[in-house]
Amino acid sequence: MKKLTTLSLFIGFTFAVAATDTNAAAWLTRPLSLADALNTALLRNAAILKAQNDLEASHGLVVQTRAVALPQVSASGQYKYTDPSAIEGFFGSTQPNENWNVGIQLVQSIYEGGKLVAAIRAADATKQQALAQYQTSVADTLLTVRLAYYDTLLAAQQITVHEASVVLLQKELEDQQHRLDAGTVPKFNVLRAEVAVANERPNLIRARNQYRIAKNNLANLLGYNLPRDIWENIPLNLTDTLEAAPYEVNLPDAIQQALARRTELTALRKQVELQQLNLVNARSGYKPTVQLFAGYNWYNAQFTPPVELDHDIHGWNAGAQMSWNIFDGLLTHGKVIQADAQFARAKTDLADQSRQIELAVRTAYSDFIEAKEVLDSQAKVQEQADEALREAKARTDAGTGTQLDVLDAETSLTQARTTQIQALHDYTAARAKLERAIGADLAPAK
Repeated sequence: MKKLTTLSLFIGFTFAVAATDTNAAAWLTRPLSLADALNTALLRNAAILKAQNDLEASHGLVVQTRAVALPQVSASGQYKYTDPSAIEGFFGSTQPNENWNVGIQLVQSIYEGGKLVAAIRAADATKQQALAQYQTSVADTLLTVRLAYYDTLLAAQQITVHEASVVLLQKELEDQQHRLDAGTVPKFNVLRAEVAVANERPNLIRARNQYRIAKNNLANLLGYNLPRDIWENIPLNLTDTLEAAPYEVNLPDAIQQALARRTELTALRKQVELQQLNLVNARSGYKPTVQLFAGYNWYNAQFTPPVELDHDIHGWNAGAQMSWNIFDGLLTHGKVIQADAQFARAKTDLADQSRQIELAVRTAYSDFIEAKEVLDSQAKVQEQADEALREAKARTDAGTGTQLDVLDAETSLTQARTTQIQALHDYTAARAKLERAIGADLAPAK
């Protein structure tokens, strides 16, 4: 069994949207496993698509950040016509009234007070931060889709439970009606059975509504627009089931794994690094900048005969230049104060998020333990409720029990079935949330 990781899904599906399109009508009827749902969400979910756009936009930011360390090449040109009467010349000399010049210049900064090295490091940190933020969005969305899938399975099971309960109570009503016709029970028994059936029908109606809502929510997370001719019953065919697969986890290890794996912390660590580099940039204002330049220029002759427009002079130039702001009105000082405060804020955010993630792991672990204990407590409840109902009916048929005993047993059986499927759902959901809290793989095994 090979397990797909969130990162492998990221690599396989990051930019597949442009090349893959799924017929919106086909997915309504085809079998939909949990793996299919997750893969479809990776291709079509709006949150992931927007995260992909942000990831692409960050590439432009990386390029901009590196620009300060790369050479700059510029070209310039000018043509100028002057009224001859507006030109003053030396005695016996003339100057052209038409002038032009063209030049190309390359400038390379070789020292800017640490800004060049900081720019290269910042570009790399920005890229890694953007990737971590994208992976966070993917993981959150996969968890949401997984929980929506589980909710849909639960709603379907609840319909089955309440339909069975209505059928059971309806049979009890028919049995009491036959007994009334035979004169062995009073009219009160029939009325009580009718009330029991009537009380159970709203539960079935609510279960069907929850199923409709759950399917709509799942379809929305998968990024599909429902056909307008579908009103209520979306024909989703979910093939997976709620299963209580064993899962062992050690809390201290889980916390340690979360602190190492969670991409939220990776992004914040990169933010701390970026703010530290921003502080370097701010302090570079105290230092000089040194640049090398080289170029080539063409211009028309001004004094060398013949003084004509097509007589040009051209040649190379190269050199170095330095600038240093001795006093800039405390502008650099203000930037340093701001950058230092932002650096401290980034470190505080990282420490706080680490505590929040540890709390999330502890909470998710506690919820998982609760769900596991509840599920274990329900292992034999339904079997016992079935047996209690059989005994209640047998006692009633033998004349030692009452109709109320049967109705109570039927209600208990329905409650046991409902509690069991809810416990199974809560277990699978709690496990998924715990895996997300730890930063573990959320993709299903294949």
